[in-house]
Amino acid sequence: MSTEQTGAHGAEMNEPEVFDAAAIDADEIIVGEGFTPELLDDGVTDEERLRAMRSNLDGFDLEEDDIALMNEDGEFIGFAEPAAEALPVVAIVGRPNVGKSALVNRILGRREAVVEDVPGVTRDRVTYQAEWNGTRYSLVDTGGWEPDAKGIDASVALQAEVAIELCDAVMFVVDSRVGPTATDERVVQLLRRTNKPVFLVANKVDDAVLEPEAAQLWSLGLGEPHAVSALHGRGVADLLDQVIAGLPEESAVAQPKLTGPRRVALLGRPNVGKSSLLNKAAGEERAVVSDVAGTTRDPVDEQVEIAGRVWTFVDTAGIRRRVHLQKGADFYASLRTAAALEKAEVAVVLIDVTQEISDQDLRIIDLVLESGRALVLAFNKWDLLDEDRRRYLEREIEQDLAHVDWAPRVNISARTGRHLEKLVPALERALESWDTRIPTAKFNAFVAELVQEHPHPLRGGKQPKILFGTQVQNRPPTFVLFTSGFLDPGYRRFIQRRLRERYNFEGSPIVINMRIREKRQRA
Repeated sequence: MSTEQTGAHGAEMNEPEVFDAAAIDADEIIVGEGFTPELLDDGVTDEERLRAMRSNLDGFDLEEDDIALMNEDGEFIGFAEPAAEALPVVAIVGRPNVGKSALVNRILGRREAVVEDVPGVTRDRVTYQAEWNGTRYSLVDTGGWEPDAKGIDASVALQAEVAIELCDAVMFVVDSRVGPTATDERVVQLLRRTNKPVFLVANKVDDAVLEPEAAQLWSLGLGEPHAVSALHGRGVADLLDQVIAGLPEESAVAQPKLTGPRRVALLGRPNVGKSSLLNKAAGEERAVVSDVAGTTRDPVDEQVEIAGRVWTFVDTAGIRRRVHLQKGADFYASLRTAAALEKAEVAVVLIDVTQEISDQDLRIIDLVLESGRALVLAFNKWDLLDEDRRRYLEREIEQDLAHVDWAPRVNISARTGRHLEKLVPALERALESWDTRIPTAKFNAFVAELVQEHPHPLRGGKQPKILFGTQVQNRPPTFVLFTSGFLDPGYRRFIQRRLRERYNFEGSPIVINMRIREKRQRA
């Protein structure tokens, strides 16, 4: 059996042990048998250094995948932006708690939208990519529409109205068990003014016995009601057949969207300004903003242009406490936030400068580190910062954020848009580091130089040696070191720091893995 040890980039940062390179005696230097100090001269090629380092593994027991890693020097994973497309858009609207999000999940075939048996769970206008019988289209879930709504409910209703304006067809969902209500009739008036095809969906018809109840919806004047059960899937296929038949090949209202811009997840605790940042970047009220903490439940995607560069920003639900302590909509919103982070390439963690950096902020940063995504720290509400708070903030950053001092920092105001353009170079630096691939020859030259200058300390009279190293992947940069023994966590962190100094991994975590190999037994 082989022994592997992973140098985690999250938990080990908090260990008190510190590696002191200056304390190593030069007499302790041990270099691999195939490597000599002369190979560090400028006249020696990288290939010669690589052959010398690889010869260190002669006589060691290796496995098949070890050989594959040694011989594989992968290409840089570049990034291309495909051609733009404008998919037809179908909006799902209706009053609260009629089953709109449940219908969305049924159509998508997965639990994507947050569903709970209380009204008002969905608040934002959330777009999903869907497909039926080979036809791709955009499906827009909306919050419940109510007339004369106040406060946050008014913002939710406005987003539903915007969805109606920016779609090619509408699915109007009504609760068949309740029948037509005054609110439903007001929605019908709103839909008639748009002159767009409307499909009346009579939801909660769970079996044939309940179908007569759907007949009373003829009174709304929108034609035949389509009896469905979002919960069980009954009648949904027939509904989609008719909806797809009425859609244009290309949307008449949606702007062509690139499918390739880099995905940026906006993370932070509740009420830190994530939705405000998305709205300011998009130049419109794309997400519902309220002083009520926890307004956002579903991740909201939007392509935005900042300083001439197109990005896909993903507004996420605020992470308020540990997931296993949450209940209801907050629990599912946290799960979807984690899923949105996994689909993103870089995370912008927003921190409220008017409040102390909390354990909650640090947990969110740790979540990004565990996901292996690139990281940018955005200190929001900078326009509200006074001099006294500034001094305390600098001390908090120095003490609490020392383990991510490699992450670019940007001071912004999401409300006013102040310094929003400074996000672009920070995101570009972080993604460039995240994408970086170091050729195996150059990486081994770096390792050889490091080992000669600062070898691993003796432990129990033995000194583990680094025999060979290679970068096995980027996004994030992940390195494997073949060693003759266990490398101390402090020494692995020392290698990480030197990698950052040499190759400027600004904004990206670095993963150092070990493969401990033993000398081959002589026959």
